[in-house]
Amino acid sequence: MQQRDSDLIEPIVPVEFTPPKGDGPGFIFRWRWLYGAVAAFAALSGFAAWFVLTARSVYIEVEPITAEIELNGGLSFQVGPRYLLRGGEYQLRLSHAGYHDRDIALMVGEDAAQTHEYALNPLPGRISVSSGELAGARVSIGGADIGTTPVADASVEAGDYELLVSLDRYLPYRGEIRVEGREVEQRFAVELKPAWAEVNLRSQPPGAEVLVDGETAGQTPLLAEILEGRRSLTLRLPGHQAWQQSIELKAGEALELPLVNLQPADGLVFVESNPSGASVTVGGEFKGLTPVEVSLPPGQRHEFTLIREGYHSRRVPLEIRPDQQHDLEVELEPVLVAVRVEAEPPDAELYVNGDLVGSANQTVELLAASQSIEIRSNGYVPYATEFIPRPGLDQIIRATLQSLEQARLENIAVVSNAAGQTMKLFFPEGRSFTMGSSRREAGRRPNETLREVKLQRPFYLAETETTNEQFRLFSPEHSSGTTGGMTLDNASQPVVRVSWQQAALFCNWLSGQESLAPFYLVDNGQVTGFDRESTGYRLPTEAEWAWAARVDPEGNSLRYPWGDSPPPLPRSGNFADISARALLTLVLRDYNDGEAVTAPVATFPPNHRGLYDLAGNVAEWMHDYYGSVGLSGNAPTDPLGPESGESHTLRGSSWTHASITEMRLSHRDFGTEPRYDTGFRVARYLEEENQE
Repeated sequence: MQQRDSDLIEPIVPVEFTPPKGDGPGFIFRWRWLYGAVAAFAALSGFAAWFVLTARSVYIEVEPITAEIELNGGLSFQVGPRYLLRGGEYQLRLSHAGYHDRDIALMVGEDAAQTHEYALNPLPGRISVSSGELAGARVSIGGADIGTTPVADASVEAGDYELLVSLDRYLPYRGEIRVEGREVEQRFAVELKPAWAEVNLRSQPPGAEVLVDGETAGQTPLLAEILEGRRSLTLRLPGHQAWQQSIELKAGEALELPLVNLQPADGLVFVESNPSGASVTVGGEFKGLTPVEVSLPPGQRHEFTLIREGYHSRRVPLEIRPDQQHDLEVELEPVLVAVRVEAEPPDAELYVNGDLVGSANQTVELLAASQSIEIRSNGYVPYATEFIPRPGLDQIIRATLQSLEQARLENIAVVSNAAGQTMKLFFPEGRSFTMGSSRREAGRRPNETLREVKLQRPFYLAETETTNEQFRLFSPEHSSGTTGGMTLDNASQPVVRVSWQQAALFCNWLSGQESLAPFYLVDNGQVTGFDRESTGYRLPTEAEWAWAARVDPEGNSLRYPWGDSPPPLPRSGNFADISARALLTLVLRDYNDGEAVTAPVATFPPNHRGLYDLAGNVAEWMHDYYGSVGLSGNAPTDPLGPESGESHTLRGSSWTHASITEMRLSHRDFGTEPRYDTGFRVARYLEEENQE
């Protein structure tokens, strides 16, 4: 039997361990937690020392001082009011109740000690305005409309403002207020005082109708509340003569008028004629033109005589009865005269008083009175004259029409363009004149620097501003819209709400209608430049406008359209007047042009060059870019303004202007976008071959 290998291995026997003695060889290290703590402290101390030596002391000063400061973007330590920060960019967030939060990129520079100051903007205040029992008063703060009373919790930024509260028939309230902001609720209660005076009216006999400025206010006896100012009172009672008186009233001051004794009325006769416009005399005394109401003593027989040029006169007797209305209708018989008309070319047509009566070559019966005769033919200048046919005489009207081309060559002073606008030709002849205004001039603005310029090239300028009807030939869908419930879009009103680009493109369209090279260069529908040599239609240059508006025939520069000082004379133009007080805050209280918004062009008299509305109605786009202007050694000739810019110049006051600054002829403004008080007129240079 063989012996197994496992039987040959000796078993392991444990022995007792004996530690080495102290005098054994080497040192054996043993790790303890204290060693780690010491190492960590040493590293932290070194890092802290390095950070303190390399960091900057930054003081962040915030208004209000109690604002919360949140700092991100790097390691920072706050020591009292200061922060230890290394150089670089940090994100700073400031916040405080009642203020807008603010996020700031804080740049820490190289200076060892730095201070950064910031202020938080307060949140808007919550403003409430009441007017007692008078609800519905219009409220504006700082010129901004915030609604009608009672106004509750309107959001208004902090600051000082003028509070305006207005209500029909009450004196407006104006006061200065300070809005605290920070969502603080503030309440303002105003008391509106009546703008009327109590007027006591009595009449004998009573029951008379009372009219104030033509509007019925009641019957006598009457205690009427009438608005302050100069008022016209009228008392009417059937069978009695009307009583009328003008009175001056002050708000809150009562007035009692003496008893009005109404006198019995004369007999009234309402006279009509066919046709109307006949002169009426009674007993040889002129009473007016028909239709007319004549007051005559009753109980008598009166003879009426009616006379009208071109008609047989008529005499009509009438018995007048007291306290009665009489109607007198008279048919007038015309006096007709045969007149022979001969015209060239043969196909010309005859118009009498604007009505087409057929071929111009005929014998026509005309009324023996002044007649407007016009002979027209396509391609020819119309012939027009005032003609008075004379009974018993053989009379002939002969006319040879002039072709349009012939007329253009012979007379280029006034032309009509394809949009129906009349263009006046001016020859400025290179004389220099002064643009801008003196620093001593009241209302002057810094952009009105005095400078000399010259105009050499003859140029056409439209007599009127471009109308809605004319602009819609180019842009049929355009609407000038409304403002304050008043239309700006009637055919004869000047076009508004057009940008400078639209006005320039209209000029190019007009050039195309007359086969003229366009003045403005266009790329993808946008004006990119202009051809200064083109004689196509364009907007006026600022120098041309100033010369036409300001320089009189003697070479003097006018300050205002009407003279050298305000206020404007009657019918000086369409400005912000009392007729626009419902739409505008600042108006001319002593001026009334009768137009609340834009007026039809040429409503007011032209200036010394025969041009309409250079002052008032609408401000006008100029060709020039808007830019600074300054003095130079030599007066530039035919300047076209700066080479480039963001905005374009506006010249002329508008229907919204009432201040002496804006109404001066030297006033300059600028813009880019359409406005409801801005339009334009067109201009163009004279063709070279016609300049001799």
